Amino acid sequence: MADETKTSALSGFYKLARSERIAKVAAFSGLSEEQKKQLASDSPLGFEVAGRMAENALGLHAMPLCVATNFIVNGREVLVPMALEEPSVVAAASNGAKLCRDTGGFFAVADAPVMVGQVQIVGLKDAGKAVRELNSKKAEIMKAAEPYASGIAKYGGGIRAFSARTLPTERGEMAIAEFDVDVRDSMGANTINTILEGAAPKIEEISGGKVRLRILSNLAVKRLVKAKAVWKRDTIGADAVEGVLDGWAFADVDIYRACTHNKGIMNGIDAVAVATGNDWRAVEAGAHAFAATGGRYRSLTRFKKLANGDLEGEIELPLAVGTVGGATRSLPSAQASLAILGVKTSQELACVMASVGLAQNFAALRALSTEGIQKGHMALHAKNLAIAAGAAGEEADRIAERMISDNDISAKKAAELLSGMRKGKK
Repeated sequence: MADETKTSALSGFYKLARSERIAKVAAFSGLSEEQKKQLASDSPLGFEVAGRMAENALGLHAMPLCVATNFIVNGREVLVPMALEEPSVVAAASNGAKLCRDTGGFFAVADAPVMVGQVQIVGLKDAGKAVRELNSKKAEIMKAAEPYASGIAKYGGGIRAFSARTLPTERGEMAIAEFDVDVRDSMGANTINTILEGAAPKIEEISGGKVRLRILSNLAVKRLVKAKAVWKRDTIGADAVEGVLDGWAFADVDIYRACTHNKGIMNGIDAVAVATGNDWRAVEAGAHAFAATGGRYRSLTRFKKLANGDLEGEIELPLAVGTVGGATRSLPSAQASLAILGVKTSQELACVMASVGLAQNFAALRALSTEGIQKGHMALHAKNLAIAAGAAGEEADRIAERMISDNDISAKKAAELLSGMRKGKK
């Protein structure tokens, strides 16, 4: 059951002033004074920090930090921070979540945070023999690797398995040694790569070959997360149920549609990854690779109509994300975002992110298959066009409202309205 003492259904949130939004989010999430100042700051990251985070830094690239409302995930009310430049994504996620609140929201489960690390061995006279040797001495190899896993072991993680296999390539047959590593609440890249490099000499010694690549895999198939939700026919309408099913069926069999369909899912998931300081590029790579693991690129979601006419949606994908380490610690805004979410573990974060992806996909399919997506998208885009034309502050709001009322949302119209507005003031 959802926590009845607070709600993420913040009606009219988008109409509030910035200070009022921050106050509501702070009250909901219990943010500290420092975190509230962080959200209110127009320079949330000093260059002194930024210059040490990335090579050859010149300045800062700002992106709006927003919040999606209405989410209930596993019975808990959640406000979801999203860092992105596209207003329709936040609106769609919030709307998708709002329309399934009456069925309890989203129910999600995440696998243990196990990642795969790979060691490539080349220069083998007999790759099959080398693999047999490696597999027969896996206990010895794991023991040699254990000291390099001590950092994660103290948190309950560590090396869980080892195996080796042959791999035919254009450059001849090679061997691939693979470690399964429980990385707990970290994304895991640095932990795994340290373990692989530490174990490499023992692997060379046993195999008789030369180790080349020692790197984690971003196809985190042992770190999957599933989320499910039900939208009532009486809430969204019978035509919307059929429209979502038709739209999903199209994406599940056609790669051209599936690519854009899954991109829409990742619009939401990536935005949460960026807000929380996670590696959205790794998340993207893993999701799209997973979509093709059956030999054909397909939808990451599935929808079906229940016996009572309601619509059930489900998403499954790998999500290698963390709540500790990397930019999640060095970016103050990421810490504020995690505080807003109220998640404590990487699995909790993954459950929220998968729920956002499902909400995003439902909302997009519903819009595309019924009234069309462009009207709502362009209405939300109107302020961007006004700002691009040179409008500022209330000017941008007034121009956007006029473009919407005139049903002419374009860069040309924005420029004309701005010109007329400023001439009228002279």
